[in-house]
Amino acid sequence: MPREQALDRVRNIGIIAHIDAGKTTTTERVLYYTGRTHRMGSVDDGTTVTDWMAQERERGITITAAAITAYWGDYQINIIDTPGHIDFTAEVQRSLRVLDGGVVVFDAVAGVEPQSETVWRQADLYHVPRICFVNKMDRVGASLERTLSMIRERLGANPISLQFPIGEESDFRGVVDLLGMQAVTWADDDLGSRPRYEDVPATLQERAEEARQQLVERVVETDDGLTLKYLEGEEIGADELREALREATLRGEVTPVLCGSALKNKGVQLLLDAIVDYLPSPLDVEAIEGVNPYTGKVEQREADDSKPATALVFKIATDPYVGRLAYLRLYSGSIKVRQSLLNTALGKKERLGRLVRMHADRREDVNEVFAGDIVAAPGLKRTFTGDTLCDPKAPLVLESISFPDPVISVAIEPKTAADQDRMMGALERLADEDPTFQVRTDEQTGQMLISGMGELHLEVLVDRMLREFKVCASVGKPRVAYRETITQPVHGVEGRFVRQTGGRGHYGVVVLDLVPLEAGAGNQFEDRTSQGTVPAEFVRAVEAGAMEAMESGVLAGYPLVDIRVDLVDGAHHETDSNSLAFKVAGSLALQEGVQRGEPALLEPVMKVEVVTPEDTTGEVLGDLSSRRAEIEGMEPRNPGLQVIRAMVPLAEMFGYATDLRSMSQGRGVFTLEFDHYAGVSEQTAETIVGGGPPW
Repeated sequence: MPREQALDRVRNIGIIAHIDAGKTTTTERVLYYTGRTHRMGSVDDGTTVTDWMAQERERGITITAAAITAYWGDYQINIIDTPGHIDFTAEVQRSLRVLDGGVVVFDAVAGVEPQSETVWRQADLYHVPRICFVNKMDRVGASLERTLSMIRERLGANPISLQFPIGEESDFRGVVDLLGMQAVTWADDDLGSRPRYEDVPATLQERAEEARQQLVERVVETDDGLTLKYLEGEEIGADELREALREATLRGEVTPVLCGSALKNKGVQLLLDAIVDYLPSPLDVEAIEGVNPYTGKVEQREADDSKPATALVFKIATDPYVGRLAYLRLYSGSIKVRQSLLNTALGKKERLGRLVRMHADRREDVNEVFAGDIVAAPGLKRTFTGDTLCDPKAPLVLESISFPDPVISVAIEPKTAADQDRMMGALERLADEDPTFQVRTDEQTGQMLISGMGELHLEVLVDRMLREFKVCASVGKPRVAYRETITQPVHGVEGRFVRQTGGRGHYGVVVLDLVPLEAGAGNQFEDRTSQGTVPAEFVRAVEAGAMEAMESGVLAGYPLVDIRVDLVDGAHHETDSNSLAFKVAGSLALQEGVQRGEPALLEPVMKVEVVTPEDTTGEVLGDLSSRRAEIEGMEPRNPGLQVIRAMVPLAEMFGYATDLRSMSQGRGVFTLEFDHYAGVSEQTAETIVGGGPPW
């Protein structure tokens, strides 16, 4: 079966932004204008296509990334609408990992908000070229210029505005396209379906010519050939400017910026044109690299249908109709229904019973997919997020996806005996889907603990258990996920496990050094023994014992982090030594070493941004200070609002939403995002440790 669309006509893009910037509304307009839907969905009415979960429609927020395929002219655009709330950051992260380009949506009134910065950094990490859409230009206080300035200052980007608005705030009715030097307006009577292209009004002509001149100067700087033409006074056509702008965007040197109002149906068609003009096709992206599991060599796979099939699974979801769905991005080759692919993480084959192209929660069966496609495969029981599926004759392991650790936990227990078994199955399936959701049993209390990225995250997961899996559960109060570490290096800690049981016994002796690492470095293990003191086959057992012991600290039972364990010496017995003995010895040495390393308690510190009316700023600042906040800065935001940025321990932020509403007469809002772990004061540590076990 031939591919539907030439590869250079495919765009894999994500729509990413801060919560409430208008991502989902923009996506709904894209679907309407590309003919995928015949009526416009509304977030307020709960009728959107991409926000299809009951929780999303009730709360008016995006929780799970939804994949959609649409067509604009003869271009195929695979769109992923991602969540804006920081609690669901994993959805954004795994989407960016497999996308070629991004559309970052900004609120024209608020400008660059905290989650905008987070997704921008994530896009930088994966080298995703992007364009910006400044939305909500019809609102009071909207400013394209201020948003451009914030993109430059806060994100360190190089934005180039391709348009400026016609009319301000409630009078906004269109844009001036600076490349084509045309005025584009939209009528309300046809839901903005037919943009009207006209000459630039005489009143705006001078401003348009000045803005175009600035645009030309910025674009020619990125291309030596155009610079020469410009300096020689030659006319540079719109097509040449578009081509140079595209190349600079793909290199990450500039970011084209457009504006409009998705809710009022203005600017979306020009955004679609810009997606086609400036964002990459799979051919424009560097070949994906992976490691051959048999040779250990790095290999590349180009986006080519004739190459061996290589796909990355970036999301597992539970579909109400087809069960477990594995979303995958095919980087090279083609795959067909009933074909077997090798899961290189397991070393086992998985058979593709079906392949479906997703339209949010609707499915379209396809028999074959090609390089550059994003599809879902039902029924892959042993495949998880981050696994590579490939041609068994050409195995490759692609770099997996790393996710942040949870920062908040709650105890959960079933309400009835009948709920017990169902709850375990539901938690397993939810943990399958969401790598930032963890389930464990507390050894001291026997309670089941679930951990996630925030209160909303856990609230939504418990709600899903009730609705999707019919499990009723009692949930405890949220608790902070503290961590422990050591503050001093420790040398020569011996761990000895020697047992004589008649016949073959157990004999394992290890000597460890423990070194504290900088925050965020994680736990590491290094073998520094001289030849033969600890046989190679037992070194892995020592590592396993030490890392297992890291799971519970010595102060209050919290996991240990940011420690390097060096195996420096040991002893073995020719007949009595075995892996179990060395594993236990490693664990005993680690526990002893932590006791001697002046252990300390760490707490998650959150980046907080509060937007509050000017007349309540003093009260809000005082309240934040009482919560151990470090105020990082303040700035005015029109009209009559102040933005306060601070770092606050998570433990102090429970119930803050209610308190802020009370202080600001219901007008204040805030965002909360995990930033780093930091040591707690002695007084706070005593309170936490004195409370007994963590739960």
